Amino acid sequence: MTDIIRDAWLGQIIRFVSKNRYLKYAEEEEGFSWPPYDPTKEEKSGTNILPTDQTARPATPGSNSEQDAQEKPEKESETVRNPEDLTIHRPVSRTTVRDQERGAVDRVLSRSSTRYSVERFEQEQALAMNKTKSLPIAPTTTTDGNILVTWYTTDDPENPQNWSHAKKWMVLIQLGLYTCGVYGASSMYVSGQEGVMREFGVGHAAASLGLAIYVIGYGVGPLLFAPMSEIALFGRNWVYLPTFILFVIISVPTALVKNYAGLLVLRFLQGFFGSPCLANGGATVGDIYGFLELPIYLSTWTVAAFWGPALGPVISGFAVQAKGWRWGLWEILWLTGPIMVVFIICFPETSSDNILRRRAQRLRKVLGRSDLKAQTEIDEENLKFSAVFWEALIKPIEIFIKDPAITFTNIYTSLTYGIYYSFFEVFPLVYPPMYGFNLGITGLTFLTIGVGCIIGLAIFLTYQYLYLIPDIKTNGLRSPEHRLVPALFAVIALPVGYFMFGWTARPAVHWIASLIGVTILVASNFIIFQCIFVYIPLSYPQYTASLFAANDLSRASFAAGCVLFSRPMFINLGVGGGVSLLAGLAVVGIAGMFGLWKYGAVLRSRSTFAAK
Repeated sequence: MTDIIRDAWLGQIIRFVSKNRYLKYAEEEEGFSWPPYDPTKEEKSGTNILPTDQTARPATPGSNSEQDAQEKPEKESETVRNPEDLTIHRPVSRTTVRDQERGAVDRVLSRSSTRYSVERFEQEQALAMNKTKSLPIAPTTTTDGNILVTWYTTDDPENPQNWSHAKKWMVLIQLGLYTCGVYGASSMYVSGQEGVMREFGVGHAAASLGLAIYVIGYGVGPLLFAPMSEIALFGRNWVYLPTFILFVIISVPTALVKNYAGLLVLRFLQGFFGSPCLANGGATVGDIYGFLELPIYLSTWTVAAFWGPALGPVISGFAVQAKGWRWGLWEILWLTGPIMVVFIICFPETSSDNILRRRAQRLRKVLGRSDLKAQTEIDEENLKFSAVFWEALIKPIEIFIKDPAITFTNIYTSLTYGIYYSFFEVFPLVYPPMYGFNLGITGLTFLTIGVGCIIGLAIFLTYQYLYLIPDIKTNGLRSPEHRLVPALFAVIALPVGYFMFGWTARPAVHWIASLIGVTILVASNFIIFQCIFVYIPLSYPQYTASLFAANDLSRASFAAGCVLFSRPMFINLGVGGGVSLLAGLAVVGIAGMFGLWKYGAVLRSRSTFAAK
């Protein structure tokens, strides 16, 4: 527990105030030495593996250089090279600064993608046995004389991949609560729309902007926060915590604002500063879990993202009915404030790049050497954040336009995501007038969205455990399209759920029938999203951050539009007619998904972006 608090914001504040006297790292303990390095024995090749009696090891109390020198050398076979397969960097010349800066930008944007790459999978397989043996990892030396700081051993406890199951679950639960709270804040507003209309004298379309503008905010945010978190100087926590604190602070004036324009501006800022959980949540899960485990735990985090909007009306419905529309906004503060406090106290940094960067800084200070550097310090020496930001802004648009497979996945997920949000407008048109539900009970109907999500998760995990993971171990990764198999069944079930909801939502039919339809379509949606979220990074591993940013922006933009046009559509066409229109679009998506599964590799080969 101490290491969790130490690596969280609270621990870092305590270390800063006490000048590192409390909550020390291994490097700062008395008697630490790393490594007992003799530069005269350095290999001239520039890729030095230290002699086996000079390999890195974790600090042990009371250890010193003399004792280390007297210890029996380990066998050469029990010393491993750096598992990250670090590249060697040469001194920068004036003619290559621009190329190195561009290369640094590419490495930052693609850094998270190694979690999905074939190389990462092979590394994890090769190191699976080594991690259980606690083999020391020899430092690597660059041709310009720097010694690269990496993990001390194959089971280094500072490596997020080696954390205990309890520590990983603590991170995953906190991340899930954070995500659920931010997503829930989007729909907590819905229960109070009638109150917004009365107080500010606006119509339904204008009042719906309070939800739509929030969704746009967390669609735009990933364009900034996703690449920012991949810069080792910031890591994950320096993106999560400042924005989360601002999110909680902004929640106060949002609940107090006296004019409608101010409400919309504050709702946008809420969505924008809440978006890092959307932008980087998947990256954080990838930081701590291996390739085979990742889809399982990523789907667990996605459940929180689906549950958030479903719980929003449940939480705010009865409060708004009793106390007025502002209580729905106050509940955002009451929900997310405690989560933020827990985050500050015990959410550790998960970015290995940031962890190693700070380790290198401590080693330079403790050992008094300037040639100890983390890989990212060399990579990002000439890096400009503005270059990373603009590249991250342009690359998603370029891929979206030039690659037909990615274009289809973005359009299709945008459609399903937009329809998901359109239910926040159709439920009030069904259950209060047709079945006599009050505002609070209408909010409870949104729980069926969560139930559908759980059913979808159960189906997806069963597929992973019983088929996909054993298949990968036997046959390798195969093509990215192989990950779309569950979606082929889900796209068929999706329109079934739509039609069932649309044509049973009338007084002559019991309300449970329409909610069963909602459960079917949400479960189908969940499975489709999980398959696509794995398919996208496997298609272009080096552009994962940009691909997800493009998908996030596309989904959020379309969802915001659905919030605005769905109510007039349902009123003009009727609930049955409006939902049938959506179901028809879902039917078209069946052909698209089967086409992507069958011809996705061909589309990638003909992509003008891939060709470039």
